[in-house]
Amino acid sequence: MARNASTNARKSKGVQPVRRPEVRLPPLAPFGPGELESEGDYDGLEFRDLDLGGQEGRGARFMDCGLYGVALDETRLSRARIIDSLLDGVRGVGTDLAEASLRDVEVTDARLGGVQLHASSLERVLVRGGKIDYLNLRRARLKDVVFEGCVLVEPDFGGARLERVEFRDCVLRRADFSSATMADVDLRTVAELDIARGVDRLAGSVISPSQLMELAPAFAAQIGVRVESD
Repeated sequence: MARNASTNARKSKGVQPVRRPEVRLPPLAPFGPGELESEGDYDGLEFRDLDLGGQEGRGARFMDCGLYGVALDETRLSRARIIDSLLDGVRGVGTDLAEASLRDVEVTDARLGGVQLHASSLERVLVRGGKIDYLNLRRARLKDVVFEGCVLVEPDFGGARLERVEFRDCVLRRADFSSATMADVDLRTVAELDIARGVDRLAGSVISPSQLMELAPAFAAQIGVRVESD
């Protein structure tokens, strides 16, 4: 009897909870004149209302930094490391963060388009509010990541690994999960769930009963079942 109770208790836990970042920035010094540099080292700096568009920061490290209202159009930050940092109100098109590493990062009210985060690593990252169009997370690794209250238009998770990822009160439009793998992915509170490709890759996720009904045609098509009225 005790063994059955223990098994039922484990089952009732559902998905594993996401570990959210806890970013507490120290007093920050303003980023001085000049531009970003490749392999640059930025520690405890405030970037406020700056235009970093088109600048080169490949392989740079940002530790305990705050970026507020910064423009990132075509900014090249591939293989950058962003740690214990806050990005608030950043905006831009074509920001290159391919193969970047984000750990303990909060992104709030971003307005971004065509962000390249393919083959990147995100751990303990919170994306809250804002809108991101054509987010490229192909072959990325996401662990303990929350998308909350944001709008994601045509996000590409193709071949990505999602572990303990929560989509809370957000909009997912034309999402691509082709070849993705999931573990403890919570989709139950998504405000709008529209999956363009990869509905067969939802194993390891949790959806609500109403979402199951909405996705039923896609599931049926995936296994070759036709649904017709008499």
